[in-house]
Amino acid sequence: MTQTNSKPAVVSQAELAKQQQYIRQLQQMLPKLYTSPKALVRTFGCQQNVADGQRLKGMLLQMGYTLTTDVDEADLIIYNTCAVREHAQDRVIGNIGALKHHKRRHPDCIIGVCGCMVQQPHITQRIQKSYPHVDLVFGTHVLHRLPELLYTTLAERRRVFEIPDMDGVIAEGVPVLHDGGVRGWLPVMYGCNNFCTYCVVPYVRGRERSRAPADIENDLRQMLEQGIKDITLLGQNVNSYNGGISFAQLLRRLNDIPGDFVLRFMTSHPKDCTDELLETMATCEKVERHLHLPVQSGNDRVLQAMNRHYDRRRYMELIQTARRLMPDIMLTSDIIVGFPGETYQEFLDTVDLVRRVRYHSLYTFIYSPRVGTPAAKMDDPVSREEKGRWFKELCDAQEQISAEICSQQVGKVFRALIESPGRQPGVSQCRTLCNQIIEIPAAPDLIGTFQNVQITAGENWILKGTII
Repeated sequence: MTQTNSKPAVVSQAELAKQQQYIRQLQQMLPKLYTSPKALVRTFGCQQNVADGQRLKGMLLQMGYTLTTDVDEADLIIYNTCAVREHAQDRVIGNIGALKHHKRRHPDCIIGVCGCMVQQPHITQRIQKSYPHVDLVFGTHVLHRLPELLYTTLAERRRVFEIPDMDGVIAEGVPVLHDGGVRGWLPVMYGCNNFCTYCVVPYVRGRERSRAPADIENDLRQMLEQGIKDITLLGQNVNSYNGGISFAQLLRRLNDIPGDFVLRFMTSHPKDCTDELLETMATCEKVERHLHLPVQSGNDRVLQAMNRHYDRRRYMELIQTARRLMPDIMLTSDIIVGFPGETYQEFLDTVDLVRRVRYHSLYTFIYSPRVGTPAAKMDDPVSREEKGRWFKELCDAQEQISAEICSQQVGKVFRALIESPGRQPGVSQCRTLCNQIIEIPAAPDLIGTFQNVQITAGENWILKGTII
């Protein structure tokens, strides 16, 4: 596939009206098929998948389904899938296989699979051939057509596979069911143009396409009206947003919307992380002081082989600028261990970078080959066992850093949003502007309020505190 910078395709009002017609037909059809139609949507993977799952649920509620988390009572099951790593994909395949027993007990149940995983032709072919109990399969670019696809499945009693080969679209006006609570996900762009050699995202999510600022602003206001106060802006490469303004300019516009709320964003690519963005983070009071900036490797040769478009020096310059502008910033990152051809000495460059940056936490993965990516064809002489030893060495280094950072927080005071009940009775979980999670003694009626919290203990990654 080739990269494109053309104006993104926006789903027409006529197409959205067509889907509403299918919704009305399903409203009449479903009560004739089921006593009380229930649907289960299970989402695997990243926050963008979670946001997609909320759109699926919004449409299903309009059709007349009630939502359930119990497979045994579901008349419709949709698995919304991930394809980023082999482990996640194998997990989904295992869960799909297990549904054949449910289908045997409930033959009228419709089983659907959607999302990134099925956007890969070899996976769709596998499902079509080996999982006959799956009735409906649709890709990431036609999520807004769920009413039409489901109606066809039910009305014609046939399997439906809809995986168009396209760059992707933007569908505005699709209903969204936020899952309650004070946190919410707000997509601002979709797709990716970077083509990192290990990554399948550009192939399953399509090219980069940005939503209009006005549409994002409207969604944010609606979320605030629903009581959501912690909003994460989403994009596969969020800081390459280009909806007629830069991502930094979008942040400023959203920051100026009245209300008491926090703006977060992910995921950022270092090649698109600008001084303008860092200055915006430092000066906008509602924008979080947390930067998730995936480095993937600390070695320049490996970064070039990954097609990352930056080197170690440039990355460290970004870290230094961020810390100069925001001394209290929380830094996190992604790292791949054992990229094809990586040597132990090159891996040690990554460990050295981790010790120099001193991240609050890391998302670390052993390299997982993805069908169709250039890296999957590269020589990979290092054994999985050896990569596992490297992985442990990296994790041990980061655990020590995380524990030291946590211990240094004791006595500090942060403004934090109490967001959910904690793991113990009488305890709640709150989150700071730096994205640090703190457990505090607090009554449930304080959930959704901002409080000043003093850190009383730091135990590895868990901070404990009290309201002052």
